[in-house]
Amino acid sequence: MFSHGIRRDRKSFLEPWHLLLLILAGWINHRQQNAIEYLRTENQILKEKLGKRRILLDDDQRRRLAVNAKVDLRVALKYE
Repeated sequence: MFSHGIRRDRKSFLEPWHLLLLILAGWINHRQQNAIEYLRTENQILKEKLGKRRILLDDDQRRRLAVNAKVDLRVALKYE
């Protein structure tokens, strides 16, 4: 067609679905950061309410934390 010596490299332009994917990823990241910030604030408030008292967890609670953290159970139980 009418290139007039201008070569358009398709790799340098974002496809429409790339832009949509970037927007979606940004939105998801923003939501996750908001949830993390909420949980950090909630933990801080609960620790303030608890004071200097130590939180004692039973075996089931330690297991649940270890599974959620995807940590080897032996490592989690080591730091009780």
